[in-house]
Formats: sequence, structure tokens, C-alpha cells
Amino acid sequence: MNTVVIEGQLRTDSGKKAARDLRSQGNVLGVIYGGKEEVHFYAPVLSFRSLIYTSAFQIAEIKVDGKSYKAIVKDLQFDVVTDRLNHIDFLELVEDKKVIANLPFIFEGQPEGVKAGGRLQLRLKKVKVRAFPKDLTEGIKVDLTNLELNGNLRVEDIAAGNVEIMMSGRQPVASVVMTRALRQAETEAAKGKK
Repeated sequence: MNTVVIEGQLRTDSGKKAARDLRSQGNVLGVIYGGKEEVHFYAPVLSFRSLIYTSAFQIAEIKVDGKSYKAIVKDLQFDVVTDRLNHIDFLELVEDKKVIANLPFIFEGQPEGVKAGGRLQLRLKKVKVRAFPKDLTEGIKVDLTNLELNGNLRVEDIAAGNVEIMMSGRQPVASVVMTRALRQAETEAAKGKK
């Protein structure tokens, strides 16, 4: 799994003025929780770019004050005017403690329904899961090969291994719908038979 390394500095001052000063210097404030202690830190805004602006699920290795923490992103806060990252919350990964994360689907194969002239619609791109840190992966692989025309693939149809899916099983993930051209061709074929 891809890991992004972030070099941070421990925050010693708290309060609005200290936070405003750090942000004006091009830093983002962050907190790591879920482990033995909460760690408040700051780091340059550019060090978070490859972690935030991607659809891939990644783990952050945050180095603060000589210690290293493995964590996942839990929450992001952006400035409402400038849309600049202001604050980030991390959840520390502890070996014997399950975490909740959003894993992306990795779609594979060409559906049979698309080969028959249908159009693939991806209805869900991520799924909420609960798992031990060792079971977290870059994504959950979904094979679409057997998806027929007018067929649906639902959350309950996906094998996720040691990961517990925390969404309704009836929720559709992908479907193959009939295109307008295919529908017209079927209508004309039906008229021709009469």
C-alpha cells in the first residue's frame, strides 16, 4: 500500500492567534488521535498534496518530534473563501484496534452487457468498511465481467475478505443500462415481426 511521509513540527502554542500565525506562514494544522495520546502538529501545506488530492486510499506516516505515527485521514477542513486546506484530522492505526475507513472500488473486466450494446453506470465509487489496520488495502476489487444488460451489482454481491462492509447490502454499485439506440433497434425489430 502507498504511504505518504509527512514531516511535521509539534505545536506548543494553542489558541486562535497561534493558529492564524502558523497558517499565514503556509502551514496546515493537524491532530493525530486514536492512539495513546493526542498529537497536535503542523506541517507545510505542500506536504499534504499527494495525500489529499487523489482518489486512492493511502496511509500517512507522520514524523513529529522524533516519533513516527501511521495514520489515515479522518477529516479535512478548508477555508470557505480561499478553498485552502486549513486543518486535517488523522486516526492513528493501532494493530489490535479496528478502524473505519472509506476504501475505493477497483473495477476490473468488461461487462457482458456492454459488449451487447449497453452502457455501464458506476453508482458507487467508495465503500465504508471496518477492519484491522493489517487488512486495509488500496481498494476492493470488483469484477464486472458477468454483469448482464439491465443487470445490477449490489454491495451484498462483493467479496471483501477480512473487511466488514458497513453499508446497506441492497445499495447498487454498478449497473448496465440499455442505450437509446439499442432500445430503438429492439422496438423496430419488434415492429418488423408483426
